[in-house]
Amino acid sequence: MTMTTTRRGVLAAGLGAAALARPAFAQGWPTRPVSLIVPWAAGGGTDATGRIVATLLERELGRPVNVVNRTGGGGLVGHTEIANARADGYTLGVITTELSLYRTTGAAQLDARNFTPIALYNTDPQGIHVRADGARDLAQLVGQIRERPGALKASGANLGGASHLALVGLLSALGLPANAVPWVPTDGVAPSMQQLTAGAIQIVTTTMPEARVMAEAGQVRTLAIMNPTRDAAYPNVPTVREAVGADWALGGWRGIAGPRNLAPEVATRMRDAMRKVVADPEFVRLMGSRHFGIEYVDGPAFATWLEAAERRFGDAARAAGLAR
Repeated sequence: MTMTTTRRGVLAAGLGAAALARPAFAQGWPTRPVSLIVPWAAGGGTDATGRIVATLLERELGRPVNVVNRTGGGGLVGHTEIANARADGYTLGVITTELSLYRTTGAAQLDARNFTPIALYNTDPQGIHVRADGARDLAQLVGQIRERPGALKASGANLGGASHLALVGLLSALGLPANAVPWVPTDGVAPSMQQLTAGAIQIVTTTMPEARVMAEAGQVRTLAIMNPTRDAAYPNVPTVREAVGADWALGGWRGIAGPRNLAPEVATRMRDAMRKVVADPEFVRLMGSRHFGIEYVDGPAFATWLEAAERRFGDAARAAGLAR
């Protein structure tokens, strides 16, 4: 399974309303501040990209856009709050890769159909990261796992989420069982990286940009990237295939959405605003400075994209034995 990252330009997509209702109070939206729910902890990649989007949305909407972190349940708390928000547009949110997995893994009966998709804005490949004093390369790490199954612990976020699936899929591709590396659930990448540097766990699987700061500081070593080819942003990081000969690739995604019945006026205004945000040189600069990939799809095309993503991630989860 492969997800590709687009780092050049902006991909155009069609417009259209995904909403089912048209509340009168949406007229003239927004007339007051908008809340943007981030379903992961502060300091992680979703929080970072969400704050970039929020800052630039304020310019386009002419109102404050306040980031609200709602953590817990492997992103489920925040995603559920977005889905259950009033359809007036004053509570929107960042939806993430885990939404493609909740229903398949049995975590919740929640998927893209519970939302009004507004715009995809980011995709990134996953990577395998260890402490600076850990394994020197992926081949050595795999050897350690084979020698002492269960001795090394890993994290990246929730149990059954994208980071967990990335690791289990890699283990499966190497002929190893999922329990060869026990998973320690957290509320996001930031606490996982803290556990890694503290020595409480030995491996983190997460998207490349989320480990970049610690890697550049010499605290973390990235052993391989889960991409079919090397990423130009990380030219010295080998692919999994280069490192250990296994064909395994997986990436994460982030987008903006509202509740299912979001007012059409709000959905249209937000799609217009997000198109301008993603094309803004400031957005490109800020995302590029953190090496976050840019991929843009909006409206009904984003809804179709999400359906395909759920199928791809579902197939991977079933292959890895995580489906219920």
